[in-house]
Amino acid sequence: MDKQKLKTLFWSTFTLSAFTFGGGYVIISLMRSKFVNQLHWLEEEEMLDLIAIAQSSPGVIAVNGAIGVGYKVAGLMGVLVAVLGTVLPPFTIITVISFFYEALAQNPLFDQLLDGMQAGVAAVICLVVWDLLVKLNEKATWLEYVILSLAFIASFVYHLNVVYIILACIALGIGLTFWRKSTSDSEGEVAS
Repeated sequence: MDKQKLKTLFWSTFTLSAFTFGGGYVIISLMRSKFVNQLHWLEEEEMLDLIAIAQSSPGVIAVNGAIGVGYKVAGLMGVLVAVLGTVLPPFTIITVISFFYEALAQNPLFDQLLDGMQAGVAAVICLVVWDLLVKLNEKATWLEYVILSLAFIASFVYHLNVVYIILACIALGIGLTFWRKSTSDSEGEVAS
């Protein structure tokens, strides 16, 4: 087991988690930057798959993403190290804040701080969406764009619960995979 790699994995997930505000979508973008662009531990396609799995799985997106990255990098020990690095900072911060919550909740400066952080988080989430759309554009067919559009309309216009949208997209993905496999198998038989 490469101890240096585990140490780098821990500190990478720890610092990403400690300095990321705004939820899983923000940390996923930073994980992509760290593990794909800087450390080259994952390929772009692998990271996109991990993001899809992290979003589709129950639980916190950041932890789900850490599980995927940790397993890919160092197996089960990588999962443990990455999850520990991911959950330790928010656990510590929330514990400390809970002691001072009453004082902070009434503080207008703290309110303004949170408003400023929300604006920054919105910008980072827009960047994540843009990056995903650019990557989708490189390999998507018209059918993926139809599914994307229908999912957006179901969420934004009809306010359908995201759980139902994710489950429908999972079912469509599985169905499309089997359909594509059966058509490629039948084309292979015709060519023989």
